[in-house]
Amino acid sequence: MIADVVLGLQHGDEAKGKITHQLCSKGNYTHVIRFNGGCNAGHTIYHEGKKFVTHHIPAGVFYGIPSIIGPGCVVDPDQFFREIEELEAAGIEAESLVSIAKNAHVITKLHKEEDGKDTKIGTTKRGNGPAYRDKYDRKGLRAEDLNCFEDYLVDIYEELYSKPDVEVLFEGAQGFGLDVDHGDYPYVTSSHCTTAAALLNGVPPQAVRNVWGVAKIYETYVGAKSFQPDDEIFDTIQEVGEEFGATTGRKRQCNWMNLQDLMKAVRMNGVTDLVFNKMDVLENVGEWRMYNGDNTIDFKDKEHLKSWITSYLSFHSSGVNNIYFSGNKDRI
Repeated sequence: MIADVVLGLQHGDEAKGKITHQLCSKGNYTHVIRFNGGCNAGHTIYHEGKKFVTHHIPAGVFYGIPSIIGPGCVVDPDQFFREIEELEAAGIEAESLVSIAKNAHVITKLHKEEDGKDTKIGTTKRGNGPAYRDKYDRKGLRAEDLNCFEDYLVDIYEELYSKPDVEVLFEGAQGFGLDVDHGDYPYVTSSHCTTAAALLNGVPPQAVRNVWGVAKIYETYVGAKSFQPDDEIFDTIQEVGEEFGATTGRKRQCNWMNLQDLMKAVRMNGVTDLVFNKMDVLENVGEWRMYNGDNTIDFKDKEHLKSWITSYLSFHSSGVNNIYFSGNKDRI
């Protein structure tokens, strides 16, 4: 068995869907598995000139790859069937390709009603937090408990270990900066957003080949805490970068990337391939800047920034083998 992992290194919205979609087009994957989160995720994918936003469905369906919502996820039945219908209407075969791990937990109407009352954290109000709480309180519903999911259920162990030459691509949701253990608690999501979380979906550590860490060349955040400094430059970045949440439509707060936070995410997740997205935004804005801990670093141009980051990661033995700087919304 071989497994690759795609995960976010910041606060979500890093374009993980884009990277997963491109890897699906080039790899020999037998399965694509969403390993955490639920319909609070919003992965934007451009496929054959069309824009898609998926919340539950893994990106493998765009290339005919069997796609599983893993046991680390929580599933909203209404959203699940709505996505299937929308993809099929757009000419994407999903009905026959998508499965749900039988032990994935379910988001209920009561979960969504409870989450809708949140005023402290700034959640997406999709019911994820209450669903995960009930999972760990051992009183939740599993996908296997609902008749509507009967035709989609799969046993992860049987699916992955009864077939030869299995190659899995794990598609993560949210980002390391929102991880329930390693993020800025309590302003975090309710699931784990790490490489280790992907393995909890049924794959041994020795199977991992590549870990694709995805970041923006600046940072964004959607939620209740104050994140964006009082400077017009961040309003400009927000406008040029079209920084609105794919799930909620809320404005994303913007700030410069903090290299120390990035290094923590890279090291703790064993990132081998690092992608910086949205290079085109800062090029249009005309400023190249980042934080290194409490210090602010200014760069004269894009090439200066790229060279500095590459040298820094090499000097500090980050473990990263390949670094990509991307300014395209549909490919690296």
